Amino acid sequence: MERLERAFRKRVDRAAFIPFLNTGDPSFDRSLAFFRAVLRAGADILEIGAPYSDPLADGPVIQASALRSLQAGFRLPQVFEAASALRPETDAGLVLFTYINPVLQYGLERFFSDARTAGADGVVIPDLPFEESDPVRAVADSHGIALIPLVAPTSGEDRIAGICRQARGFVYCVSSLGVTGERARMSARLQELVQTARRYTEVPVAVGFGVSRPDQAHEIAGFADGVIVGSAIVRRIGEAVAAGRGDEALLASVSGFAGALIEALHRTGAAATPTLR
Repeated sequence: MERLERAFRKRVDRAAFIPFLNTGDPSFDRSLAFFRAVLRAGADILEIGAPYSDPLADGPVIQASALRSLQAGFRLPQVFEAASALRPETDAGLVLFTYINPVLQYGLERFFSDARTAGADGVVIPDLPFEESDPVRAVADSHGIALIPLVAPTSGEDRIAGICRQARGFVYCVSSLGVTGERARMSARLQELVQTARRYTEVPVAVGFGVSRPDQAHEIAGFADGVIVGSAIVRRIGEAVAAGRGDEALLASVSGFAGALIEALHRTGAAATPTLR
């Protein structure tokens, strides 16, 4: 968990950049190359996706990515293998993104033990209801892994308060209703949602789901501690794979887009001071 805290606090002039990519898309080795590309570009925290056949929180772009990975033979232990390969190379935070069914099938104790051994710092489980999260959080805590909660624009203040008081690592604010995917505009209530979350927690607050353009990232960086981008990166991989582009060009595309997003996360004017308390 300390690496997650450092990932946010070391950024004085910009919000933390948190990219998401799926393990095994389009192959395990190539996905490792993409992970390394965004880390070299300057990612502060990396979300390592565990593809699942029923990804309820994901839109068509990440669903297609998960399918490519599963068709290539992905199995859950490969997320631990990916984290293990990356951990000696980076001090960035490593967060696993998965669903509750695979975790339960793998075994709670075994999952979080393996996550810890692999060098992961946190886990996001988007379909784990807050009301049922206590047993999972207890096991995560026992292994020093942050169970990172999500809050949505539809959440009432009482529920946000309950979620944020139990938050570990950071709070993941969902920017828009529905599943993951690129959005033309964010919820009008997004800044209010972040401000509400801040009232009930000392951990950083990051925004994800739908952030797809540098201008959106820049706007969010003015009031959030971190910005999470997934579908816009994953789409580039899918399009390049479909077009048969070589890895050199694909890695350059991923790195270039990550660099543009990072540059956009620099705060300007009144927003140039850190938002962490």
